[in-house]
Amino acid sequence: MTTLTTTPDGGASTRRRVPAPASAGRRPPRQGGTVLAVPALAWYLVFMLGPMVAIFVIAALHWPGMLQPVSFAGFGNVRTVLHDPTFWDAVSNTAIQLAVAIPVMIVCAYMLGYYVAQRPPGHRVIRYLLFIPGLISTPAKAMVFYAALSPDGLLNGALKDVGLGSLTDAWLASPSTALACLIALDVWGGIGFTAVLFAARLSSVPDELGEAAQLDGVGHWRMMWKIHFPVIRDYVGVVTMLQFLWTLFGSAQHVLLLTQGGPGTSSTTLSFLVYQKAFIASDLGYSQTVGVFLFLTGLVGLLVIRRVFRQTY
Repeated sequence: MTTLTTTPDGGASTRRRVPAPASAGRRPPRQGGTVLAVPALAWYLVFMLGPMVAIFVIAALHWPGMLQPVSFAGFGNVRTVLHDPTFWDAVSNTAIQLAVAIPVMIVCAYMLGYYVAQRPPGHRVIRYLLFIPGLISTPAKAMVFYAALSPDGLLNGALKDVGLGSLTDAWLASPSTALACLIALDVWGGIGFTAVLFAARLSSVPDELGEAAQLDGVGHWRMMWKIHFPVIRDYVGVVTMLQFLWTLFGSAQHVLLLTQGGPGTSSTTLSFLVYQKAFIASDLGYSQTVGVFLFLTGLVGLLVIRRVFRQTY
């Protein structure tokens, strides 16, 4: 860069200014941040990928118990599982559970979360009340449902009090209602927590969207589904995936505490079948073969949900 200066005798002279190097005063970026991730990566590889690989390995073994000799079974466990009627009953029950519980839970939780996000009177208290089922332990929730659905429980007592004694039933011991009771427990246990998540996300939607819609005469129903839902569509997909995984893999504890998979196999799910074959029947090969099927079902389900709820705007 050249500048013009004036000399003492009134003349002019030029002086060239040399620009400073671009790197002067700057420190090169550090490249050692990857080292900080090594402990987390090592933990993930050992305790996440390790058990996942072990599932596929054990599925190819004939292992009749923890302390029993192990032999290679190849695809023998797969043939045994596919020819077992109990497995197909578990597949049917799991499919019904997912097809009913997930849509009901997500739709109702979204509507409830939208209501809370509008900040009605007492909305802070409502948030805490909705979160209560998530704070109750699984055995405690099972005891609540057992007290309500036992032959002498609250539900049958209420039906008798209103003159509908003919509708009473042993809800948890009836093949036609046992699975429905487990689905009701899944929905009750997850809807409040999911509603709070939706309310938190909906609260971050710009108020200008709702104000513009109200000026155009849009009602709450259309505003909820046509304006706010597309904005948080991707978040709905994330929450749906979480609830899908929880229902698919976590239903075993509800079955174990309330029905033991019965009567017969009317409430046996895939996750409970994994537990039953591993810890009751001591057939680890069969158990982990079902575990592989469960893993693949979860993977495909996540891909489908991600595809359905991908952002379109």
